[in-house]
Amino acid sequence: MKFVARTVLAGLLLSAAPLSAQVQDPAANVEAQQERTARVAQQLWDLAEVGYLETQSSGLLQSELAGEGFEIKAGVAEIPTAFVAEWGEGGPIIAILAEMDALPGINQSALATRDMVDGKHAGHACGHNLFGAASLTAAIAVKQWLEATGTPGRIRFYGTPAEEGGSGKVYMTRAGLFDDVDIAIHWHADDENSAAAQTSLANRSAKFRFKGISAHAAGAPERGRSALDGAEAMNMMANMLHEHMPQDARMHYVITSGGNAPNVVPDFAEVFYYVRHPDPDGVDEIWARLENAAKGAALGTGTDVEWEVIHGNNPLLVNETLAKMMDAKLRMVGGVEYTAEERAWAEEIQKSLGDAAKPLSSAGEIGEYNKSLGYGSTDVGDVSWATPTVGVRTATWVPGTSAHTWQAVAASGHSIGHKGAQVAAKAMALMAAELYTNPGLRSAAKAEFDAARGPDYTYKSLLGDREPPLDYRK
Repeated sequence: MKFVARTVLAGLLLSAAPLSAQVQDPAANVEAQQERTARVAQQLWDLAEVGYLETQSSGLLQSELAGEGFEIKAGVAEIPTAFVAEWGEGGPIIAILAEMDALPGINQSALATRDMVDGKHAGHACGHNLFGAASLTAAIAVKQWLEATGTPGRIRFYGTPAEEGGSGKVYMTRAGLFDDVDIAIHWHADDENSAAAQTSLANRSAKFRFKGISAHAAGAPERGRSALDGAEAMNMMANMLHEHMPQDARMHYVITSGGNAPNVVPDFAEVFYYVRHPDPDGVDEIWARLENAAKGAALGTGTDVEWEVIHGNNPLLVNETLAKMMDAKLRMVGGVEYTAEERAWAEEIQKSLGDAAKPLSSAGEIGEYNKSLGYGSTDVGDVSWATPTVGVRTATWVPGTSAHTWQAVAASGHSIGHKGAQVAAKAMALMAAELYTNPGLRSAAKAEFDAARGPDYTYKSLLGDREPPLDYRK
């Protein structure tokens, strides 16, 4: 099965080399919408709304799509900010995913030096403003191409909230919203251009809440049972566990509540944990030990503990049939070229990157295609087990910039970020056009997908049957 898929793909790539003008039209449609991409990206960047609270951001995307004739279904999967927009009829259903949530606790202006914005408590440090805007542009460009050419098919846009720790796409997958999709396309902001087949880590998170007894820390310490002691004891054992985890596993935490005054024994403390592993079973194994650490910490400190699973993502199931074609499309589009003004801005950013800085010329290059393990996690992983899925990354940030940094926030609100978003939109639009007109590619991708999942595959969510945690960022 896998051999057949590779053989078919080789022929498809060769036959697709002299692409017709018709297939190239979607990229021209994207180019014509450059102003829309920049405008929407900037509006989302200014809003910087966090997971499940992206009311205005979701409304903005829905309004743009409705204005282009898309049919909107809002509030899907019991999530007020999640929605699905569709245009067309018959033919294949091609989905384009979009994100819109910002990260709490980080903000930055669009200046190239550290410049926090007073009163702003979140920022687009992972470029989801660009993600939402470029996906919007790509979906509209594909709609225009379908309409102009009379090609049968439906383009479906998924407004997916709370990727950063809220697993919005998992709930949408669990609700069956991808069951009839032929192929799903996504992208992400980055400091380089690549369509490499990179997997991701499965993960799960939870808030562990310790309850104790308050008392005067000096006058009656014997009467108190410190919830913070419970949290710190758990953290100590978890840090010991680090030594005994598989090399590719990851575990990290923050104390979100630990008391307010040193002279009061705190009766409540909370610690927020993430566990990651390439395999969902690996997450389960480490998680069981973490839960035991919580129980032991509570027992040893005379406190009580309970925990709430917040999110969980399956690893990304890559589809090389699709990834190789996306790589070809990305190379057709090319990378990001800076103006003299943008280069000067980027050079200023690079002063803060130290040894991590890369040549600015790399923003115009396309990375080598390969298959590798990525150490991040994404709720796109769950989508990829429901339907064949392909992604692309583009240089929206200054080369050498890491995600979740102030430098990423700055570039995501700058013309450099907007240009990278346009590259992504063009690659996605070209990929969608290829999928509508190339049934052999769709069949080969589906064959690889079915073989990878296996005949007895049953979807299992790593967050169980819990309802969306709509208040997890409040």
